[in-house]
Amino acid sequence: MNLYLGIDFGTSGTRAVVIDAAGVIQAEAEYSFELVLGSTEALTSTAVVWKQALFTLIGKIPLQIRKEIKAIAFDGTSSTVVLCDATGQPITELLMYNDGRGVEVMEMVKAIAPPNHTVLSATSSLAKLLWLIQNTEFKIQNSYFLHQADWLAFLLHGQLGISDYHNALKLGYDVENFCYPDWLENLQISIHLPEIVAPGTPIANVLPEIANQLGLPRDCIVCAGTTDSIAAFIASGAMSPGEAVTSLGSTLVLKLLSHTRVDDARYGIYSHRLGDLWLVGGASNTGGAVLRHFFSDAELESLSCKIPVEKESPLEYYPLLKEGDRFPINDPHLPPNLEPRPADSVEFLHGLLESIARIEARGYRLLQQLGATQLTHVYTAGGGAKNPSWRAIRERQIGVPLLSPNQTAAAYGTALLAQGYTLGDIKPCT
Repeated sequence: MNLYLGIDFGTSGTRAVVIDAAGVIQAEAEYSFELVLGSTEALTSTAVVWKQALFTLIGKIPLQIRKEIKAIAFDGTSSTVVLCDATGQPITELLMYNDGRGVEVMEMVKAIAPPNHTVLSATSSLAKLLWLIQNTEFKIQNSYFLHQADWLAFLLHGQLGISDYHNALKLGYDVENFCYPDWLENLQISIHLPEIVAPGTPIANVLPEIANQLGLPRDCIVCAGTTDSIAAFIASGAMSPGEAVTSLGSTLVLKLLSHTRVDDARYGIYSHRLGDLWLVGGASNTGGAVLRHFFSDAELESLSCKIPVEKESPLEYYPLLKEGDRFPINDPHLPPNLEPRPADSVEFLHGLLESIARIEARGYRLLQQLGATQLTHVYTAGGGAKNPSWRAIRERQIGVPLLSPNQTAAAYGTALLAQGYTLGDIKPCT
């Protein structure tokens, strides 16, 4: 039996899904980890944690299943990046998807990139690259700039400096013409930008020593990956313009399948290529991480059941854990608004869920106002998809039906890429 492994790598955990040629799940595994960020000393620790998490996760898959895996693909958090040396060892601090220190180099980014470009964000991969160049004490000449999914794949196949055009979008890669634009090439920086291929493209076999260590076949191939939210979109089964997927994970990510491409850096809106269509959307820093800051999973479940979902909460928050958001307000200095906080925990949670739903609805309205295809219905992925009270609140706010996706795990969508799913499988309606 030929089996295919998709690995979803997040900020605090990773998940694996193994499917067969018919898309039926044959095995699943999860592994949680904790990163210590913010210092040079933490750099080695982070690399060790990621590698340990990856190898432990694969080891949790039954050996007989592992022996049948023919291809592997990864998804990672968009714009989580690092510089590596020629051996693939990280040499700079890991910058996470929501790291906003790129605000310090925004004038430089604006001078380089065209007006209104996707990279004109403090959290873009390009802003992080320029920040690293200016703030790294180590020798970075001839180093390699990698995204999270790129580096994890490298651990298996050993080919340094290869990425996919989904992860490379916020670096400035031109997904319409499949090349780096002249304005980026003309920077002439002494750092290797990744070679870009289509998501799902076979790259190389798993290294023999790694295959032996992990119990994988010698002919198991590693494919180019994607971002976590696009993997969730692929997993959902959405295939028609007007269909959208909201990922309710640590953050809030919106993806609307559209005939029309929309890019507007003023609002943190960008478009990924998906076959002959465009996946238009944005990512907000609000979401599940804010909820878990105040409530445990058990509390979220028990308190949500007590919310009168048919009534709109009068509390109007902008739930953030720290200053700054990316979409639908693109402002690295946007302050959190979590006041007033009622004594009743049910009221407080109601206000948080309602406010996040308002941000989601505002985001979809904005996408359509700027020319994206009209929204018809929304699938939901991520941990928040399991909350029926939140679903009812969101459906009231968004005003279109919320549907259950075929699969909710981003790792399933990545497994489809490993299986040979191509972005051309999604075609425009005629």
